[in-house]
Amino acid sequence: MPELPDVTVYLEALAPRILGARLERVRLLTPFLLRSVDPPLSAVAGTTVTGLRRLGKRLVIALDQDLFLVIHLMIAGRLHWKPAGARPPGKIGLAAFDFSTGTLIMTEAGTKKRASLDVVRGETALRAHDPGGLDVLGSDLATFQAGLTAENHTLKRVLTDPRVFSGIGNAYSDEILHRARLSPIKLSQALDDDEIRRLHEAARVVLTEWIERLRRDAGDEFPEGVTAFRPEMAVHGRYGKPCPVCGAPVQRIVYAENETNYCARCQTNGRMLADRSLSRLLHDDWPRTLDEWEARRRPTG
Repeated sequence: MPELPDVTVYLEALAPRILGARLERVRLLTPFLLRSVDPPLSAVAGTTVTGLRRLGKRLVIALDQDLFLVIHLMIAGRLHWKPAGARPPGKIGLAAFDFSTGTLIMTEAGTKKRASLDVVRGETALRAHDPGGLDVLGSDLATFQAGLTAENHTLKRVLTDPRVFSGIGNAYSDEILHRARLSPIKLSQALDDDEIRRLHEAARVVLTEWIERLRRDAGDEFPEGVTAFRPEMAVHGRYGKPCPVCGAPVQRIVYAENETNYCARCQTNGRMLADRSLSRLLHDDWPRTLDEWEARRRPTG
């Protein structure tokens, strides 16, 4: 799933391509993608792009007439920039956004179609799509601590809860916990002050480093090959491979639709966590499906 660094770089690549451009039309290839009915998708034809922003893992394209396109790529959704009028691929194509400057194509691999597109009018309607999580990159330690310890859950869950922290998912939570030298199953309210400080610093450093790395990789081109599994990662997706810090083999806990990767030597004092009881623990502290996770909203009022 594209997370904060990936979405940030997508938006930065879109800015010089579509800001100020006219959105001629949206070609919808499959009806399931569109999750809203009012205003209709046809309302965006002929509008001008006035801004770009991120809501958690969602990309928002702001248009004149107080309209917004909200794109959620979920696990396998991706974006591709093509010459004007380009045809989307047949099997994985979801939509084509035809701008006066070129065409943005949205695809989704796999059989489970989870990506979504919403058309909303007004800031109030747009806020309904914001899970409400804290932007770690702009947070101070006290605010981070308040969000982290508001409820008592495993660190893996808290970091990836979109109501608590914005834009962090399965991949970067593994990397953050490894950098902070903390167990993924440690409970958030059991952390001491030094551990909270380490986690806050690790979250900011890991996300910043990956934004900068992805920027360099893309250069002036539109980012392709967006993936949650990168060989430069320390532990995520690297089960059985050596930890880059200590050389011990990376371990994993498989649960629900996810897995947690960690280094036993760096994070758990050499203790192996990947047993059935701990898998059940994480499963019980995790929504049953990714759809349920992403549908969560921070209560208002």
